[in-house]
Amino acid sequence: ASPPKRPRAGGGGRPRWFYTNTGRSDPSPEPTLTVRRQAGGVRNIILNNPRKRNALSLSMLQSLREDLLHDVKSKDLRVIIISAEGPVFCSGHDLKELSSEDDVKHHSQVFEICAEVMTLIQKLPVPVIAKVNGLATAAGCQLVASCDIAVASERSQFATPGVNIGLFCSTPAVALGRSLPRKVALEMLFTGEPLSAQEALMHGLVSKVVPEDKLEEETMKISHKICESSKSVLALGKATFYRQMTQDLDTAYRMTTQVMVDNLTLRDGQEGIEAFIQKRKPVWSHSQDEKK
Repeated sequence: ASPPKRPRAGGGGRPRWFYTNTGRSDPSPEPTLTVRRQAGGVRNIILNNPRKRNALSLSMLQSLREDLLHDVKSKDLRVIIISAEGPVFCSGHDLKELSSEDDVKHHSQVFEICAEVMTLIQKLPVPVIAKVNGLATAAGCQLVASCDIAVASERSQFATPGVNIGLFCSTPAVALGRSLPRKVALEMLFTGEPLSAQEALMHGLVSKVVPEDKLEEETMKISHKICESSKSVLALGKATFYRQMTQDLDTAYRMTTQVMVDNLTLRDGQEGIEAFIQKRKPVWSHSQDEKK
């Protein structure tokens, strides 16, 4: 079941759009693993276990999946931002969950849900932005690479150091190998040495690098710009982009040619063109309906 809204507290209480993954209305002394807030079309999902370096434990992954999927088809949801509390964005898997060589079933469950979350990000009908302020390692680096856009502070670093503890970052390599040049990805994987924020920008792991005090402003600037467009058009475009990336050139052009034709049949496809011709702002329906 979806977690309920917490009631608005009097005075300095949390705003009405505060959510947590616990589903409880009573206050808890233990931090919730993720916090979900939504306003103005933008959902903020905050990894909220800084004491454990925001490790992607099984419960953290389950909470993240729940927050990503919550009411995802709503017209009110236009973009998702993933950020984190504390100096570490995400340290990857919780190694304590992987320490028992006998519990193969649990290990499989951890890696399977991790793969599900990473692929889910690209299947969602809205853009997903990683807002990174700190260290992102192993599956945390994989999370950044899996997002559609990544904005990082100058202090951020990115690494896949699993090789140093005898657990090669094979699943993070899937996302890294699709975001970075092969030789850069392999150097990260073979050595475990981190990339600086500027190196990550140069090689395409992140979209922008900004001073730490400008990170929120820049991320919201991108988010608000996304919110100006039709959700249905963006959903079609995002799905098509990832689909064509796996195809050869001729197949990609055949497929995207048809998608352009399909786009024109959408109500918002025609509304955008009519608004441009009439020199007015478009009024989006955010609907998958076709123009009648």
